[in-house]
Amino acid sequence: MVKVGVLALQGAFREHREVLAALSADTVEVRTPEALSGIGALVLPGGESTTMARLLRTSGLRGALSEVLRDGLPCLATCAGLILLASEVLDGRPDQEPLGVLDASVRRNGYGRQLESFEAPLDVEGLAGNFPGVFIRAPVIERTGPGVAVLARHDGRPVLVRQGPVWASTFHPELAGDLRLHELFLQEVA
Repeated sequence: MVKVGVLALQGAFREHREVLAALSADTVEVRTPEALSGIGALVLPGGESTTMARLLRTSGLRGALSEVLRDGLPCLATCAGLILLASEVLDGRPDQEPLGVLDASVRRNGYGRQLESFEAPLDVEGLAGNFPGVFIRAPVIERTGPGVAVLARHDGRPVLVRQGPVWASTFHPELAGDLRLHELFLQEVA
């Protein structure tokens, strides 16, 4: 099985590692550019996108991360991870520059603040039955480019998308108690 790096600067990286471990995946925490060496896939967790963007800069990881993603490293990004990958952040801080790897425009906290967090069953392409979508201060995907496939929607809006080897969700599959989305991603990259 492929070695999976999990960006471990801030956010729900431990939860992703637990899900991946339950699926017998070999994982490594990524905090430096050197940690990207030897991985075959990457997970960008949820968290606070402006903090994560700042930590990518101060750790020296931003350039190396952008390079491996542009070179085709498979990636699963959730919530804030999706914001980091987007080509446009509609209401980000002026100094918040996304990586531009995913042709999508996103709005931070588009579903509302912490009090408006919710769960909803999702019909995910490639999975039998519903997947429990956990939306916590979730971003909204306002626009997707022509090369972006929508794999799941909630109330008509894209909540899980894929562009080549990059998968991105507005929700938190690592908190769902359901391993199938991570398993589907790993099957694609194995």
